[in-house]
Amino acid sequence: MMPAAQAAWDNAQMVAGITSWTICSVGMMVFNKLAIKAFPLECTLVTMQMLCTVVAMLIFQYRQIRIGSVRDVLRWSIVIPFFVGMLLTSILALKTAPMTLVVTLRVLSPLVSLGIERFYPNPLHVSPAMVVSIFGMFLGTSMYVSKMDKNNWNGIVWVFLNIIFAVGDRLFQRLMLAKDQYPVDVSIPGLTLLNNFLGVLPLSIAVWWTDELHKTPATVASMNALGAVWVVASCIVGVGISYCGIWAQSLISATSFMVLVNVNKFAIILLEVFVMRTKKTHPLQVAGAIIAILAGVAYGRAREAIQKQCPEQKFEKSKDPEETMRLLESHKKP
Repeated sequence: MMPAAQAAWDNAQMVAGITSWTICSVGMMVFNKLAIKAFPLECTLVTMQMLCTVVAMLIFQYRQIRIGSVRDVLRWSIVIPFFVGMLLTSILALKTAPMTLVVTLRVLSPLVSLGIERFYPNPLHVSPAMVVSIFGMFLGTSMYVSKMDKNNWNGIVWVFLNIIFAVGDRLFQRLMLAKDQYPVDVSIPGLTLLNNFLGVLPLSIAVWWTDELHKTPATVASMNALGAVWVVASCIVGVGISYCGIWAQSLISATSFMVLVNVNKFAIILLEVFVMRTKKTHPLQVAGAIIAILAGVAYGRAREAIQKQCPEQKFEKSKDPEETMRLLESHKKP
């Protein structure tokens, strides 16, 4: 394929991947919020969503499923606990707190990544713009929390646990998907299948341990038709986000993905505050959420600017030390 045609194809693929993930991400948040109210058995709900994804991959994507070796499966299995933890804590957060609280506090997730990266051999330099952005994140979240209902404090614990699991999921997935890192030889449908099939195993134990298995018949019997629609919709969108999440992360950097996540939150806030109106939100909370999200976007841009200025970090993953030195020297030449 000609370079121009290849570039056009790559851009089209990136737009398609990001757009698909954005739609699925917003839909997953909304449908999960509605589904967990109609079917308040979180472990069982997440298990059903993951089983639906496994069935969908085997029916519609079985020809594209490629798993290179057992070693690739074992390497990717590191992601599974973080993936399962991210899904389960997200459901628990939505069960006990409004969506605006969840998306506002999730803005702080890049700070967890930054803290972990301080232990890297060559940590990223923190610029003044990043410090200002971090201050904006804390200011926005503080404004939101200051007017928060006391009944929502339990949800904060689940949100912060969700942040930890989400950061681990992003970091490990990026490490094993990026072409400039050490990617696994598994297709995207194969990774989607592994995430959900292997993830069902620990969740099945959780369903048994929490006695949700015995509660399921009574819960289903008490659920109305609209509640069933929300549960089915959450399962369908779960299939899409499982696939599109891996697809999008294979196309853009982890930082760009974090920025995309923050921008996505505006749609969720608008839906809950002005469309769904499931929870009365104080104007100061809305302002705080917007400030926190904008600060998150600014942080991502400041971080990318620092990465572009640091050739050592740009080339540190080169497998050829001599090539790395050559690139560094050429970068320093006027």
